[in-house]
Amino acid sequence: MTGYWVGHGWLDGDVVDGLRLVSEAGRWVALERAPRPAPGDQALPGLALPGLANTHSHAFHRALRGRTHDDGGTFWTWRDRMYALAARLEPESYLALARAVYAEMALAGVSAVGEFHYLHHRLDGTGYRDPNAFGQALIQAATEAGIRITLLDTCYLSGGLDALGHRPLRGIQLRFGDGDAAGWCRRVEALAAAHEHTDRVRIGAAIHSVRAVPADQLAPVIDWADGRPLHAHVSEQPAENAAALATYRRTPTALLAEHGFGGSLHTAVHATHLSEADIAWYGSSGTNVSICPTTERDLADGIGPASALAAAGCTLTLGSDQNAVVDLLEEARALELNDRLATLHRGRFELPQLIESLTDAGQASLGWPDAGRFAVGQRADLIAVRLDTVRTAGTLPRQAVMAAGSPDIDTVIVDGEVIVTGGRHKLGDVGALLAEAIAPLWA
Repeated sequence: MTGYWVGHGWLDGDVVDGLRLVSEAGRWVALERAPRPAPGDQALPGLALPGLANTHSHAFHRALRGRTHDDGGTFWTWRDRMYALAARLEPESYLALARAVYAEMALAGVSAVGEFHYLHHRLDGTGYRDPNAFGQALIQAATEAGIRITLLDTCYLSGGLDALGHRPLRGIQLRFGDGDAAGWCRRVEALAAAHEHTDRVRIGAAIHSVRAVPADQLAPVIDWADGRPLHAHVSEQPAENAAALATYRRTPTALLAEHGFGGSLHTAVHATHLSEADIAWYGSSGTNVSICPTTERDLADGIGPASALAAAGCTLTLGSDQNAVVDLLEEARALELNDRLATLHRGRFELPQLIESLTDAGQASLGWPDAGRFAVGQRADLIAVRLDTVRTAGTLPRQAVMAAGSPDIDTVIVDGEVIVTGGRHKLGDVGALLAEAIAPLWA
């Protein structure tokens, strides 16, 4: 057994002073209020929070950071740059990149990532000897970085949707496709079988979007994912809504719902441009929404109706998406600040709502209902946020999420394993790992 003590801890929806936690075999086995550490305890600095969940990541997009601003344009011109990067990756280079990206996430307090994974095949669309070579690389990367992964293997079958209907895949998009939903099911079933008994891996599913998966192919994906996490990009851009309405006379939300999407294991990503009926459906169906504020501002997607969704009863989670920023505390803060910009009012979210989005709500949406809270029997995840840095000095512990960022995270424990100590990852210099992985991709 290993004991930890921290001066402030987030427990049952608020901060308590003096918290002692004891882990054994990767689980919390004892918690108590304590004014000081017991003999043999490891004293941690600042504020202890449960491990954070990053519910939406495209790991390879991290290699675009700092390389797209001069392009200007729109989401669609940015996408061309992303496609150019996707053409350069092989399973070995993706392993190196993802390992560094997941280590960066660990430094930011992430204990579990939802990887929305659609890079599957060779440049011409043919499979590798192992059809899941890229997926296996991502799982290995997360394991080596010390975090859990929910691999959301993504069905991506068409090159877009317009007035003429769904366009075939072409160019780099051939790497994403499996022919049809049945082909996707066969490939992902083999991956799921290989990791059926892996404790820190979940194999889930994703529908890239209603642009990329025709309506008659939605049900097989949704059926396969029964009992597993299922995510989908929804209404990230007005053009997606317009195309769905023109083709199907339904919003993307309504189209997905009609084919069986919805419920506590299902998550709509972005949901930026929703109708009032869409918002009401999310609240009544129990479907999660993953908001990715730093990506949505970087790609000029817009500010989504986060407070309206919450008011309707929807559970919100948070993701770093393209990883232009890897700072989940910033994502939570932006959830509040973006809504202030949109509504001209402060205090749109209570602090417990922001912490819930970062922790137990996000973990549950990724298939980890036994993580995200400090409680006996829960997975022994913990992050310690310093309260004495240039960003956090003088901050009330309860409001640390409104001041702290990833550089203020001192210690990260995942399933009882310490993977970050004193702000340093067990793999060493993560900046160097990132530089070494990214440089060859642009050589």
